[in-house]
Amino acid sequence: MIAENYADVSERLAAAACSVGRDAGVIKLIVVTKGHTVEVAQAAIQAGAKYLGENYVQDALPKIETLADADVEWHMIGHVQSRKARDVVENFAWMHSLDRLKLARRCDQFAAQANRKLPVLLECNVSGEVSKHGWPVWDESRWSVFAEELAPVFDFDHLEVRGLMTMPPFEHNPEDARPYFQKLCRLRDFLSDHFPQTDWRELSMGMSNDFEVAIQEGATIIRVGTAIVGARSYGRIR
Repeated sequence: MIAENYADVSERLAAAACSVGRDAGVIKLIVVTKGHTVEVAQAAIQAGAKYLGENYVQDALPKIETLADADVEWHMIGHVQSRKARDVVENFAWMHSLDRLKLARRCDQFAAQANRKLPVLLECNVSGEVSKHGWPVWDESRWSVFAEELAPVFDFDHLEVRGLMTMPPFEHNPEDARPYFQKLCRLRDFLSDHFPQTDWRELSMGMSNDFEVAIQEGATIIRVGTAIVGARSYGRIR
């Protein structure tokens, strides 16, 4: 079933890209395996997944260790506590959820120790929804203030800002997410003008219920779990 689901989502990805004249080949499909067993993650890899996403470090590490020989890239897509920064730097290829200066400082410190540069995306709360993490950027009139607050992030030698990530409020109608995706694109353009030395090409947005709309609005990375691997098979490990 996972193989069939992966093929179906891949076809839908390509169709969504084609509908707006985009090249589907530049869009990464991250299969979200949070709350699933290592066997599910392995099945996703066998289905063709090249990128796996996890929300919780402690859940992900056993899978990463077990599948160490697999040709797959692990992405941290969930909120990261500062005390977990070392584990993220040492085990993940990318972090999508850089949302505060303290975390940036910690990740830079551990990346320096590991002699690597960590690609990161800035998680942005574009909706104002209190349950969401991310830099508070829902008020466009304050984006200049945000740019000033963000400036120190670009001074860290071992972090590479590659773009932005967001998670809009969940809506049953995918079209309701479109304004939030459009706002993230406007923010990317704004930040590109203020920090032209940074490569802002990546937009991580769109999940199982709305990824086609996200692609139409410029997503370069989509994060799809349920539509490929089904509902979570277990709860968070504590």
